Amino acid sequence: MIDHLGINCADLDTSKTFYDRVLGALGHSRVMDFGVACGYGVEGHPGFWLSSYADMPADQREVHVAFEAADVAAVHAFHEAAVAAGAEVLHAPRAWPEYHPGYYAVFVRDLDGNNIEAVTHQYVAAG
Repeated sequence: MIDHLGINCADLDTSKTFYDRVLGALGHSRVMDFGVACGYGVEGHPGFWLSSYADMPADQREVHVAFEAADVAAVHAFHEAAVAAGAEVLHAPRAWPEYHPGYYAVFVRDLDGNNIEAVTHQYVAAG
């Protein structure tokens, strides 16, 4: 996970459902919920926050967030969960050697237009 980051959402309840599913695929859960904002993480530490926004144009609210994945299988689990939850796939799971040899990631656009990534740095190419 990341230390913490917050994003704004058009429909907080729908976004909670989305992130419950996709972050659950990576082993994270909702650890705090104040109604108007909630935080996801592990062991009680919220590293990722959602809150509702008011009248902000969609083209001004994209955020890029990269979530840690334990391995390639977790990247694929995130991808499957994201697609099932209604995300748009920006880049299907694959190696990104231009970042570094062990970089393997998927990028999706969530329900509010944010660019969300699941990445592992443990990828080893076959061969």
